[in-house]
Amino acid sequence: MKPWYYFRLNAPYFNESKGLFSKLDIDRLIPRQWRLEQWVDDGTREPSEYPVFVKPEWGQNSRGISRADNLMQLQQFRRQRKLSKMRYLVQEAAKGAIEFEIFTIANHQDLSKHAVLSVTQVNNTSSDKFPINGIYNKKTQYQDITPTLSIEQREKISQYASEIGQFKISRLGVRADSIAALVAGQFEVIEINLFVPMPLVLLCQQRSSIDNVRFIFNAMYSLANVTKQIPKNQPYKAIFFRKLGVMRQHTIKENEVGNESH
Repeated sequence: MKPWYYFRLNAPYFNESKGLFSKLDIDRLIPRQWRLEQWVDDGTREPSEYPVFVKPEWGQNSRGISRADNLMQLQQFRRQRKLSKMRYLVQEAAKGAIEFEIFTIANHQDLSKHAVLSVTQVNNTSSDKFPINGIYNKKTQYQDITPTLSIEQREKISQYASEIGQFKISRLGVRADSIAALVAGQFEVIEINLFVPMPLVLLCQQRSSIDNVRFIFNAMYSLANVTKQIPKNQPYKAIFFRKLGVMRQHTIKENEVGNESH
């Protein structure tokens, strides 16, 4: 397998004109029952209730996300990015009490099913009801709950993931009130990561090194197989370099805005 083929796995979902996997584009793929209200924050629309999350259209791993608990905070965020050309979105808060991360790699023999599926429960040691969890938040902890799920429960979750999108590799962030609610399909999608999604199960402290090695081997084997299923006539998109360029530009702008605000 040629390494650069990895970036072609989800190419059909890449917005080439913007140079990113647009959160707004991908949001439209989510079935209504699991979709949170989300819109471009152009300053003309105010949320009907708080809190809301303000996020850059291009980000991932919770980078650049802020939470506004009231209109005053939202307006402050808007002022801070006044000079930025980045497009930001406002997303309503999910009501579920627990955050879960669902990592998938498609089955090369049937892309509607998954060769790899792991479910990670996201815990936060703070008392914050609506934390911004992520790999950069020191109070975020991860717990692998995949072994506690029955085959039937895993198949249910796999089915939901396929209904959201038949991605060749993905990580879905969802919130539900419990594992039982998640299995019953009672959840809301807060994030879909399609660009180099990291399997957060590897950050779970209770897993052994052998468990992680086995997971990585299985994931790489499955990726190699599914990569071979990329259609030869699939349009070429320079995803890695376009994404890298956009991220660099936005990081520079973000720093400029931060310096300006100080």
